[in-house]
Amino acid sequence: MKKILRIGSAFIGIIVGAGLASGQEILQYFTSFGLWGIAGAVVTTALFAYVGMMLVWLGSRAKNPSHKEVIYGVSGRFLGLVIDYILIFTLFGVGVVMVAGAGSNLNQQFDIPVVVGTTLMLILLLMTGMLNVDRVVSIISGITPFLIIFVVIVSIYSFMTMDDSFINLDSIAREHPTSLPNWFISAINYVSFNTAVGASMAIVTGAAETDRKTAAWGGLAGGIGLGLVILFSHLAIFAKIEDVGSLELPTLGIVNDISPVLGVIMSIVLFAMIFNTAISMFFSFGARFTEAGTKKFKIFFVITVIVGYAASFVGFTDLVSSLYPFIGYLGLVLIVVLIVAPFIIGKRGRRG
Repeated sequence: MKKILRIGSAFIGIIVGAGLASGQEILQYFTSFGLWGIAGAVVTTALFAYVGMMLVWLGSRAKNPSHKEVIYGVSGRFLGLVIDYILIFTLFGVGVVMVAGAGSNLNQQFDIPVVVGTTLMLILLLMTGMLNVDRVVSIISGITPFLIIFVVIVSIYSFMTMDDSFINLDSIAREHPTSLPNWFISAINYVSFNTAVGASMAIVTGAAETDRKTAAWGGLAGGIGLGLVILFSHLAIFAKIEDVGSLELPTLGIVNDISPVLGVIMSIVLFAMIFNTAISMFFSFGARFTEAGTKKFKIFFVITVIVGYAASFVGFTDLVSSLYPFIGYLGLVLIVVLIVAPFIIGKRGRRG
């Protein structure tokens, strides 16, 4: 059970980065559709449960910390090449967004220049990238429970202090811009995007677990837990949409409304979750091209993180609204492959 929870926490931590933990992703993908965002969150939870289970199980089965062999193994040479390049693009792109989110987080909470937050994240990434895979997974899974606690607190507070009707809040929420056409496509796109985001590190996490059944249960638990975090976050932001809808980090705005002290703590937790996803992205990116832990990997990792740091100054909200939906549509290819993967593996097993 301890291993299952560790894997589940790691899976949640990989995906819960700047966009989700801050509430910006939730606002654009769910809350902007009003009450229908609840239906979207339910669909998302079911899909994440399956995706989490499959990714971690495939990683455990392959025993290889790079996504390359796993993806090519279940999708073939041509399709594998397409997915491989999608994941490579995603890893670097989302890593850049996380560095930008670190700057926005400290800027909103402490009025610190954005460059200070991004530079601090750069230093932490460079230090952590020198560790081995097990240590990185342990760090990621250890931070996740703190976010879940804060999400529950924020959700309860938002509903207890809600001072408007669901109908009015629904109308206000729908006025917020989104690049997605409707709640169902938004939910599919969100899972697809996050599958592209989390696939590589989830495979790395699974490769560190020898028991395939434990790996699968851990991925399943992580997917369900992630879906619940999304649902609670959506309900919290929906209840306070008038107050926090215009903020870059809506969740942090709600916590500050509860207590300035909690706001400071939440800002630190949020920074840690941003770090979780950032290290997952850049570590997996490096593992795709070089062997993790080697001198070549460390040199490649350092260069990649510095380039990502430079690219992060485009701006957090702009990056989320433009890059994330695009990655989501690309990631649909990976979702389809994960659905058919058990049949492909089963067929090969019968032949063998």
